Amino acid sequence: MSDSPPSTITLTVPGMGSDHCAGIVRKTLERLDGVGEIQTNIANHHVSVTIETGGPNGDTLKDAVEGAGYDVAAVSGGTGMQQVRLTVPGMGSDHCAGIIRSTLERLEGIESIDTNIASHRVAVTVARDGPDGEAIKRAVEGAGYDVAAVQADEAEDADSDAEIEEAYLSQARKRLIIAAVPTTLIMLLMMPHMFWQPIPGYLAIIAVLAFPVVFLHGGIATHKSTWRSLKNGTFNMDVLISMGSLPPYLIGLVGFVYPMTSFIEMAATIMTFHLLGRYLEALAKGRASQAIRRLMTLGAKTARVERDGEEVEVAVKELAPGDIMVVRPGDKIPTDGEVVEGESHLDESIATGESIPVYKSTGDSVIGATINKEGRLRVKATRVGGDTFLAQVVRLIDQAQGSRVPIQEFADRMTGRFVPAVLAIALASLIAWALFPDALRPILDWGATFLPWVNPEAATPVLAILAAIAVLVIACPCALGLATPTALMVGSGIGAERGILIRSGEAIQTFKDVKVMVLDKTGTITRGEPKLTEAVAAEGVDENRLLTLAASVENASEHPIARAIVDGARERDVKPGEVSEFRSTGARGVSGRVGNESVLIGNRRLLEEEGVTGLEALDDAMGELEGKGRTVVIVAADGQALGLVAVADTLKQESVEAIRGMHDLGLHVVMITGDNERAARAVADEVGIDEVQAGVLPEGKVDAIRALQEQHGNHVAMVGDGINDAAALKQANVGIAIGAGADVAIEAADVTLVRGELTAVVDAMHLSRATFGKIVQNLIWASAYNVAAIPIAAIGLLHPMIGVIAMTTSSLSVIGNSLLLKRRYAREQPRGEPSTATPSVQAKGDRS
Repeated sequence: MSDSPPSTITLTVPGMGSDHCAGIVRKTLERLDGVGEIQTNIANHHVSVTIETGGPNGDTLKDAVEGAGYDVAAVSGGTGMQQVRLTVPGMGSDHCAGIIRSTLERLEGIESIDTNIASHRVAVTVARDGPDGEAIKRAVEGAGYDVAAVQADEAEDADSDAEIEEAYLSQARKRLIIAAVPTTLIMLLMMPHMFWQPIPGYLAIIAVLAFPVVFLHGGIATHKSTWRSLKNGTFNMDVLISMGSLPPYLIGLVGFVYPMTSFIEMAATIMTFHLLGRYLEALAKGRASQAIRRLMTLGAKTARVERDGEEVEVAVKELAPGDIMVVRPGDKIPTDGEVVEGESHLDESIATGESIPVYKSTGDSVIGATINKEGRLRVKATRVGGDTFLAQVVRLIDQAQGSRVPIQEFADRMTGRFVPAVLAIALASLIAWALFPDALRPILDWGATFLPWVNPEAATPVLAILAAIAVLVIACPCALGLATPTALMVGSGIGAERGILIRSGEAIQTFKDVKVMVLDKTGTITRGEPKLTEAVAAEGVDENRLLTLAASVENASEHPIARAIVDGARERDVKPGEVSEFRSTGARGVSGRVGNESVLIGNRRLLEEEGVTGLEALDDAMGELEGKGRTVVIVAADGQALGLVAVADTLKQESVEAIRGMHDLGLHVVMITGDNERAARAVADEVGIDEVQAGVLPEGKVDAIRALQEQHGNHVAMVGDGINDAAALKQANVGIAIGAGADVAIEAADVTLVRGELTAVVDAMHLSRATFGKIVQNLIWASAYNVAAIPIAAIGLLHPMIGVIAMTTSSLSVIGNSLLLKRRYAREQPRGEPSTATPSVQAKGDRS
């Protein structure tokens, strides 16, 4: 047996419209041997199945899902074909391309080869068990051509998800029209027949009109789904609709041989309203998930790339890392990259939710799909395809929308055996009315006083049939199955538009209960970039001379504090001079000769050891600066102290506002940092931190989080941005990564904030609370609806046609309630410019 790793097969199941349907699909697939993890996502109708070695293939999975009553529109992954794209710089002519094609055609498992000499690309479609990218690369290199890059990914399906969704919607619309036209004619005939003048041949006319609605293109898909579901031993919602429409039609035919009330109108109406509900649900869910769809379509389709000194337009999917892209004003950045030439402002609102353009110049990173506002840029591609920021965002949201919220377990327990229970209740209602009509008729007498459709004088068989059918059609658990996923769809889409990526539904539920917010200092509360804050000259010394000497010597050093001093001096129009005999003493200081002066810069201990005089006169100023948390170095020339230079890490502009917002939410805010107590306390005092834990090493942060969890319960969230925060983010009940930070921190987090702003934490918490609130509202409404409606139907007070309308209205109300979340956030624009105050604290990298 092969020891190959597990693979993933993804099925597109357009009819999987609620968590109830998703549960049936999961239960069906779990019966198959070799099936591992199953993830369903009703937002994009995907079912992702992890297949163990020797497990079923895509066709087997498709047959199983269709056996449960659901059509499968597409199958991808697993044993599907792969596409390998190579960049071959030396392939400069058709002759070269022909050699490469003939070389690759000798390999087993090659399905197709496409060469493009303009872009130096070779696209190879590889069949199951065919060669991998490395084998193909070796073959091309064996033919004498260097391969600059290899990309392997799944071959693209001919039909995209959007096309499948549109085809499903179009099919639902067609079925609705086919059902609605005859049903409308039936209603128009029924009114005069019942209230004014009997129509000759009425029963035959409506039987003919209703036949295509119930049995042909209108209802046939529902009945097929019912039959497959029953054979499979799983009961989907179509079972209730078939049981609510087929018996009334067939019973109505008895009227040809025995005079009785016709039920054929009811059968046609139930099926039509069912099809209307399906169509409206598909439309509404499309609105709920349009944020993620918008993200998926916002990327550029083509890119201008430099090829042999010329600009060539290529498809974005043909880009490879290292390509130099030319981005003109107004163009979208084709893929993630780094600016190698030019400067401009980019509109990054697609990624961060911020409407203010961001300045970019040589060396800055740029995100694919963001818009270049004015300057011409040359950008080196760094990430392409599935590795880009946009692709990762789509994956994160897809993962969140397909995740399960713990509260959903309650709904799952209700819906798991719901349909069999409803069938049992319907049968019990039928029997009760057949056996005890006299005991139940007083209820109808009472109901007839305010419900116009209740008729206590109807025959007992009619009342029994009406009650049973009403139970069947009113009880569809669609609303219950839509309660959680629609709210998740809307909430995660809103978050993506505002630069808040919530990885899972569980995080949304946990986030609302957070009581303690733990913040890292450097890079989270502060910028992590030391800046020159003060220069204090000794008596009789010019400040410019002090800064000139300090900047001249520090200019030869790469230490962060040195760079801060040099940059700060330049901002004050002080240019560093030439330095010779430069020497560094590590963390203690630096020295060098500037002109005829011997300059020494460092901490007090170093200068005392070197016999520098005049230090005592600077003690008061030094103590005051250090009390503010500054890093202070002393500058001396020719053995005489000239003054002090102070450096500090600056607070992020929005930190004070963000922590105030956390306090408004009732959070206890804790700062954990590796810096010393004095520096940490300086930050805490400026921004309003409740508790400080200083001198904590990276490995100690996990223990600190555990201690807080023991003290405050499992209600601790942590915000961090560095590699050393990853373990602590995992330990926290909710890990929040600042998006500008390390990839490993983002992977470890439950929530990622694309904007590197602490205020986004407050926004994320408000969003999670609002989303969870919608989930609870939806579940309460859907549960209350079913609990209340089924008994009313069972005692005969609910006409089946009213019931099917109410069932459809219930599902749409759940979707509509979720969409109200979108309306609420549409009125709130993403945060603009933060406050301009820039407090400062001690810099990381202390040399004092």
